[in-house]
Amino acid sequence: MVGLTSVEVKESLEALAAQLQPVKTPKDKERLQVLYWLKQDKPPSISALAKATGKHRNTLQTWLMQYRNGGVEAMLEVKKAPGGVRVIPQGAEEALAKRLQEAGQGFASYGAVQQWLSETLGVEAEDQTVYQMTRQRLKAKLKVARPQNGKQDAAQRAAFEQTLPMTSCC
Repeated sequence: MVGLTSVEVKESLEALAAQLQPVKTPKDKERLQVLYWLKQDKPPSISALAKATGKHRNTLQTWLMQYRNGGVEAMLEVKKAPGGVRVIPQGAEEALAKRLQEAGQGFASYGAVQQWLSETLGVEAEDQTVYQMTRQRLKAKLKVARPQNGKQDAAQRAAFEQTLPMTSCC
């Protein structure tokens, strides 16, 4: 018949109900729910199950194929993407973190960080990669003192800095 599944659910209704109780993720819950519905005396069609879960019927067929091949564990298995390979190795990142924490050893720009990585550690990285590692992963800010005007009078500046704490509190 069209719309019926060729999957034989091995677990009992009680076992499936017991597995449904502690499940925390909605993904696992809906997959177990489909098995539970298929185990009933008059199981609904795949199309009806697809409507009930809000998924496409091909998605349900994929879940059932995973169940057929490896059981409930295979159907609920979470596959994690391996991610990309880091351009800047862990050792270089640790060396940079150490250099950023040293007093008086900061960098004026991310270009300077990039140049330091290239010269001392032999690591070639793009601007965005250096910025992301320095700013997001290492939580470091490249702070440079503001330039001072050469025409400023040093005595006036010292007098202003002495009176500044008194005027800022009001």
